[in-house]
Amino acid sequence: MASGSRYRADLLGRLQLPFLIITPDLDESALTNEAPAQTAMRLSIAKAEAIAQHHPGSLVIGSDQVADLSGASIGKPGTAAAARAQLHAMRGRTLVFHSGLALVNADTGAVQSRVVASSVTFRNLTDDEIEHYLQRENALDCAGSAKSEGLGIALIAAIKSDDPTALIGLPLIALADMLRTEGLGILA
Repeated sequence: MASGSRYRADLLGRLQLPFLIITPDLDESALTNEAPAQTAMRLSIAKAEAIAQHHPGSLVIGSDQVADLSGASIGKPGTAAAARAQLHAMRGRTLVFHSGLALVNADTGAVQSRVVASSVTFRNLTDDEIEHYLQRENALDCAGSAKSEGLGIALIAAIKSDDPTALIGLPLIALADMLRTEGLGILA
């Protein structure tokens, strides 16, 4: 897996397949005028291809997530101040989290890719709720500062998605489909 994300590693572990984690060295910045879904797709493919070229005989998974607030990309905050600003901007609003997924066959060069969208409506949070959340949950390393798999679920009023794992960062339903296409049946 071309990712250093512990969240993605935990999710991939659910499929009970052996895997290695190798973090690609890529600039993950959005390109000028690039839509959030396009950024997620481009980076997912780039991550997988970067690792695949050095690991023949492998199927390499790349994934990236970008949150979209009315057309503006919302990434990982990195600091408490940035997380606070994100949560203030998102309260009472609906965001779309675009989870890009790519599977690259290192031998054939075949690339499968997909973006799975998760629509997330945030509660109209008070300043105190935001502060209490940030004191109790380390959410500086996830897009939009809201970890739905943790305390962040209390920030959310509704989630709509075809794949509940997409919001956490790795769409397993789509990945299982891609692996089957490559001849790797998870339940075989």
